[in-house]
Amino acid sequence: MIITTTNGIEGKESIEYKGIVFGEVVAGVNFVKDLAAGLSNFFGGRSGTYEEELIQAREQALGEMKKRAENMGANAVIGVDVDYEVLGTDNGMLMVSVSGTAVLCK
Repeated sequence: MIITTTNGIEGKESIEYKGIVFGEVVAGVNFVKDLAAGLSNFFGGRSGTYEEELIQAREQALGEMKKRAENMGANAVIGVDVDYEVLGTDNGMLMVSVSGTAVLCK
């Protein structure tokens, strides 16, 4: 399945629009990762622990969206948008939401 942020796929024709499709993941960040990220913040540099959380959450959300598009009979998702938010009283949760248009291409 092709998943793209563009509104079409070069060399392909969208012959049927199946509808808007979503994928969402809400992940908690644990104390050890918070501590490691805090040290990176204090000493400078990148936070590999948070970067890995973002990567995993994004890949899971894209996977959910792909499954839902397949269940709709689509073979591609176009116009994909990825959003990140923090949730919870102490901002201890990360939400990744992806959306796009499921289409059947030939």
